[in-house]
Amino acid sequence: MDLTMLLKPEAVRALSGISSKKRLMNELGARAEAAYGLRQAEVVDALLERESLGPTGVGNGVALPHARLDGLDAVVGALVVLDKPIPFDAVDRQPVDVVFALFAPLDSGVEHLKALALVSRTLREPSFCAKLRANHDSATLFTIVTEAQAAQAA
Repeated sequence: MDLTMLLKPEAVRALSGISSKKRLMNELGARAEAAYGLRQAEVVDALLERESLGPTGVGNGVALPHARLDGLDAVVGALVVLDKPIPFDAVDRQPVDVVFALFAPLDSGVEHLKALALVSRTLREPSFCAKLRANHDSATLFTIVTEAQAAQAA
């Protein structure tokens, strides 16, 4: 499994003007709808429900919101890079600006955990996050992710 298996180009966006966690979740729902045909409202509800169990801000400006959804047959994701960090109740109490959401089938089991571990490992790399933060073009962000996976595979 690699990040390119989790993402479609339509699911990757550089965004400005996002000022709250709720607006961010709505945008993640819109990305999931555009890229994977999921219903935005269901995605937002599932993400917010998961968030109520405990925040998914993992520190260093990164959040990994995730949810299990009906209607999926594989784990998929959405990557959003914000122009300005927003409050997210992260473990280090710092705002976030790099958000990789995962959407998994209801019965995904270990595949969901493998995807979460892969994304977490990748976004723990400061140089990778620096590249994402330095680019505010959605196509370039997708290319960064694709090239990072190719480099790791080599």
